[in-house]
Amino acid sequence: MPPPTPHEDRVHSEQFLHTLMRRQLKLSIACAAAFLVVLLGLPVANYLAPQLMATRVFGFTLTWLLLGVLFFPAVWAISWIFIRRSIWLEEDEVRSVKSLGEDR
Repeated sequence: MPPPTPHEDRVHSEQFLHTLMRRQLKLSIACAAAFLVVLLGLPVANYLAPQLMATRVFGFTLTWLLLGVLFFPAVWAISWIFIRRSIWLEEDEVRSVKSLGEDR
């Protein structure tokens, strides 16, 4: 096995991992907050606007339309954004480490 190149050593360094984990923590908190808004928004909307939530849309009350039809696509969208952004963060960190190695 050939010796690792200098940028590969920095990719596995503590600083690299710390920076990546901090950025992914921020992403995780943002996605969790979005999920909580989606999850808790329905009961709050039912409490604050019961007449609106009882409105019929496509044969469903608005409450059931949001809960039974739109909730899961919203969760899938949050998950998809999290995964895509997480992969992008990892690739961005590797690119920044590689560019630092080329500057030297």
